[in-house]
Amino acid sequence: MSSSRPLRVAIVGAGPAGIYAADILSKTDVEVSIDLFERLPAPFGLVRYGVAPDHPRIKAIIVALHKVLARGDVRLLANVDYGVDLKLDDLRQFYDAVIFSTGSIRDAALAIEGIDLPGSFGAADFVSWFDGHPDVPREWPLEAREVAVLGAGNVALDVARILAKHADDLLPTEIPDNVYAGLKASPVTDVHVFARRGPAQAKFSPLELRELGHVPDVDVIVYPEDFEFDEGSMAAINSSNQTKQVVKTLTDWTLKDPSQFTASRRLHLHFLKAPVAVLGHEKVEGLRTERTVLNGDGTVSGTGEFQDWPVQAVYRAVGYFGSPLPEVPFDELKGVIPNREGRVIDIDGEQVPGVYATGWIKRGPVGLIGHTKSDASETVRHLVEDVTGAVPAGEGVEAVEGDLEAGRVAPHGSPDAIIEFLTERGVHLVQWSDWEVLDAHERALGEARGRERVKVVPREDMIRIARREDDATA
Repeated sequence: MSSSRPLRVAIVGAGPAGIYAADILSKTDVEVSIDLFERLPAPFGLVRYGVAPDHPRIKAIIVALHKVLARGDVRLLANVDYGVDLKLDDLRQFYDAVIFSTGSIRDAALAIEGIDLPGSFGAADFVSWFDGHPDVPREWPLEAREVAVLGAGNVALDVARILAKHADDLLPTEIPDNVYAGLKASPVTDVHVFARRGPAQAKFSPLELRELGHVPDVDVIVYPEDFEFDEGSMAAINSSNQTKQVVKTLTDWTLKDPSQFTASRRLHLHFLKAPVAVLGHEKVEGLRTERTVLNGDGTVSGTGEFQDWPVQAVYRAVGYFGSPLPEVPFDELKGVIPNREGRVIDIDGEQVPGVYATGWIKRGPVGLIGHTKSDASETVRHLVEDVTGAVPAGEGVEAVEGDLEAGRVAPHGSPDAIIEFLTERGVHLVQWSDWEVLDAHERALGEARGRERVKVVPREDMIRIARREDDATA
């Protein structure tokens, strides 16, 4: 292969991890041609489909991601499903290297009795529904008056807040019409959030937690008897400003006079309560928790003291989990692609040539956007080292010249070749200019209602609108 052509790199997954990797790679000294593949007809991944619609500040991340793709030096190839429309062997024909950034979109399992009863749901599925994900059903069974949410992170707060909030208060957001109708009809009065550990171990961000206290006609109730702090808790409070703020907010809420609780809906935060069973015969009828006690280091042990809660629905928000990809190694226990600093490794621990990972599928579903950027930098650094034989400047060393010839391995290095391949397979590609059409359409729908945007939800409608087909519908 001639080294005269740019290095061809495919990135699979157009969420923040994939877009950051593309941006960082495009700014290296290597002449590169980057294609960003996305399974859905729209880019931006969990920022579009995994963040609650009433968090516009978080969704503002899309503005930064949009700027990267709008530059024109990274090509978006959306509505392409890896493992269905093409496989790794196909990508190797057209690209010299492949980076997987497919994220973690499944709910982590919770192995307790009754967790599979009707009325027991995964938070990720619910988030996909209220965010208008095209691949989930349009309807959601919102029939419970009392609901349990299991978990002590921001996803648990998002789920609890959306369940408790009055639908009309979500109208200024980009919430789809079917989601508004479902939430409007919900009979919910009480949402209970259960955390296994104490307030100092909660993973809420201070801002998310404080916002909970400003939801109209929803009282936030916490219980003084749930407030215990061991040595590990005090160390966490003293060493982390974030933990200190979270504990202060929660403690302030314990001081509220119960006579102040006059809202029509209540959101209860319970600590030191581990879920041990979902109760019911043919559907969810309750939740059993065990009182826990702090061990001194921030961990907990069960006390043998149990309590049953009358709830008719349970949502588990105990973490996300990665999904295996065809022809790519996968760690079933950790839910990640096995790798060493982004270099994918096989079952024998050997590096898989030309294959890399970044984001949650690389390190698991932890960390914020800043972690995603540093993750991508690490992966891209190793990719550049591998394909050029050079060590980039930085890390305490000077740049080293490498053999660029070593990186040009794809037999079909023309950017047009992959388009021809996918077209022959009947794939309805959505490229950046197509997405701009759909984006403008959604904004126009929103403008007509005094909102920033109204999402188009059905996949077939998204594709028709994006591709400017004559029978496009809203």
